[in-house]
Amino acid sequence: MRDILVVALVFGSLPLILKRPWFGIIVWTWLGFMNPHRLSWGFAQTMPVAMIVALTTLIGMLLSREPKKVPWTRESLLLLLFVLWMTLTTFFAQFPTFAWEQWEKVAKIQLMIFVAMMLITSRERLHLLVWTIAVSIGFYGVKGGIFTILHGGVHRVYGPDGTFIGDNNSMGMALTMTIPLMYYLYQESSRRYVRLGLLAAMVLTALAAFGTHSRGALLGMVAMGVVLWWKSRHKIFMAIVVAAGAATVFLFMPQEWFDRMMTIKTYEADASVQGRFYAWNNAYNIAVERFFGGGFETFRGNIDAHSIYFEVLGEHGFVGLALFIALGLFSWMAASRIRRQTEKSDDMAWMARLMRMTQVSLVAYATAGAFLGMAYYDYAYNLVLIVIVCTAILAQSASSKAAVSATRQTTAPRPSAGTAAVIAGRIGR
Repeated sequence: MRDILVVALVFGSLPLILKRPWFGIIVWTWLGFMNPHRLSWGFAQTMPVAMIVALTTLIGMLLSREPKKVPWTRESLLLLLFVLWMTLTTFFAQFPTFAWEQWEKVAKIQLMIFVAMMLITSRERLHLLVWTIAVSIGFYGVKGGIFTILHGGVHRVYGPDGTFIGDNNSMGMALTMTIPLMYYLYQESSRRYVRLGLLAAMVLTALAAFGTHSRGALLGMVAMGVVLWWKSRHKIFMAIVVAAGAATVFLFMPQEWFDRMMTIKTYEADASVQGRFYAWNNAYNIAVERFFGGGFETFRGNIDAHSIYFEVLGEHGFVGLALFIALGLFSWMAASRIRRQTEKSDDMAWMARLMRMTQVSLVAYATAGAFLGMAYYDYAYNLVLIVIVCTAILAQSASSKAAVSATRQTTAPRPSAGTAAVIAGRIGR
């Protein structure tokens, strides 16, 4: 039944995608974040539904008469340079066969990010994209939060097998990144039942993040909570929410969870943490010895980079790491600039709120990702996409206002010859 439902939804959306290709980005995002086909039991599980949607989106885009232009901002140019650099390093990879396979996966994600830049061109489309991300990951947050409560936090929360969020650590990071976007939607929603639903979803998602038993997720939650409070304009309310969340953790989580979290302090005796140190040192040595790094899939078998930073360093060298970090920092700076320009504007205040929460999500990714090899996770690049789209919408709005102002000036009535003579006479007196 699940297989039929997923396939029916996907194939049912294709005619609409051909007519409105921007909707293909929404469906692609839903498939990439929620992975509903992975929740089925039969033929839909291995069906290339994402590829079908992507191809349909590209065809629809070619047929569409809408203007299609990549907004070339500092961030989109940096992203392009990063993709080109990763392509170059793949030619020098230690394991070429595996490297090109991984390059293909990463290239598909980045291609759709650039397609989304051309198609997500309005507030309504961007708002729907944020809703899609929040609901897709929030599904596992609500489900995992209820699971954590029912089992007293004894069992770990996992994502669907064979996906970016399949293990508990990556699931914890994704859940942590989603809470700020839920809060943005909470702020934007005017219907009481929607706001209450989002508030409940935030609490359950936080519980699910703790329920993953991921130490990286714990650090991400702490950093995210601090920045969320700092960025919030309702600091008392947010402080109460954070305090209530912390109290809930103490009530529901078992001693096993606390014992595991306390190993952050006693990392010298923890084999898992020591393994991370070994992997990080290995990544550094590869980058020192090889200018282009080891290429994709340098960390193979039981070896993992255990960090987005050391993953990029080991696979793409110091240049790749510099581009990766610059992309994150410049996206943060662009979000700050947009926030300052829009927070006092009645018609653009929504953008300021979105930029605040996007920054909080970036902090969650940067913190939790320091202990997790998820450098190519499409969620992170969707946050960059949100910043780029907001930059483009803001520029378009400013251009439209300038055009309207210029039109009013050119069409303003000029004084008649007689009136001009009277004015000149008065000036002469």
